[in-house]
Amino acid sequence: KMAGSSAPWIGSAYLFLQSTCKTIVLPSLYESSQKKPSVFKALKLALADSTGSVNGVDMLKVHCSHPHLIVQLKFCKQENCRRFLQSYREGVLQESLQNHLQLSLAMTTVPLEMELKAGNEHLDNMLKDEDRCLECIYREKPDRLRDEEITELEEYLKSLILHQNTNNNMPTKDCTSLNAPSLPSQGSSLSPQVTFLFQGQQFANRTLTPDDHQKFAKLVSKKWKQVGRSLQRSCRALRDPVIDNLALEYDREGLYEQAYQLLLRFIQSEGKKATIARLIAALEENGLTSLAEELLGLPSNEE
Repeated sequence: KMAGSSAPWIGSAYLFLQSTCKTIVLPSLYESSQKKPSVFKALKLALADSTGSVNGVDMLKVHCSHPHLIVQLKFCKQENCRRFLQSYREGVLQESLQNHLQLSLAMTTVPLEMELKAGNEHLDNMLKDEDRCLECIYREKPDRLRDEEITELEEYLKSLILHQNTNNNMPTKDCTSLNAPSLPSQGSSLSPQVTFLFQGQQFANRTLTPDDHQKFAKLVSKKWKQVGRSLQRSCRALRDPVIDNLALEYDREGLYEQAYQLLLRFIQSEGKKATIARLIAALEENGLTSLAEELLGLPSNEE
């Protein structure tokens, strides 16, 4: 069987979306701070329609990869996944999403092409074999936690619904605020820690960059596992046995690739919370002061 009696059924898939209308570019709409909530709302409602429940399928991340908008989906119940597959196969999901996008974006029509993948498997080629599709989705365990941006959009959508219900004099429970909050700008920092202290100096906290990523992988050497275990305490994606599995999986590629994949897991799972302050603290804890100095652009004490 796909899952033991005690283990929950969890699977993951990627939904690829593309508009067949040249004037409608879904990634561009999602990247627009004004249009993003509308696109997200349409996705949320269409997915709820497909499973019959708002919580039937969870969105972990929305990737913009022109011309596609790619939604990583997480299923926690086999029956919800089965309903989703039926809705997808019969074209109900496609029609629902087209309608919701049309309403949310105030457009006359939003024609779509859809594709569903689980790992390297193209599920569109096996939709008639539902059990096989379920098996492929079940094999693909989610490799990340929900993106912080998705959580913000969820809260924004809830607040809008609450605001509308209040204006329509509908009863609401636990109503603490009647005003829908604005979404944070893309440039804003979501971390409460604006600065951090290193060697007696204050440094601005920021999200890790590709340059940080490469320097870490190049210079951390054999201590990458120790750094990973320090990060592990505040990062569920690095919990055991992930670090040991990375060591085995990338053993032939060497230390650089092992360290690179470690930090990649951290960045992917933590999103905007994958900050330089957290990495510097982990480096300090493991005596890697010179690498911390390198990442912060300081002259090394060893020179």
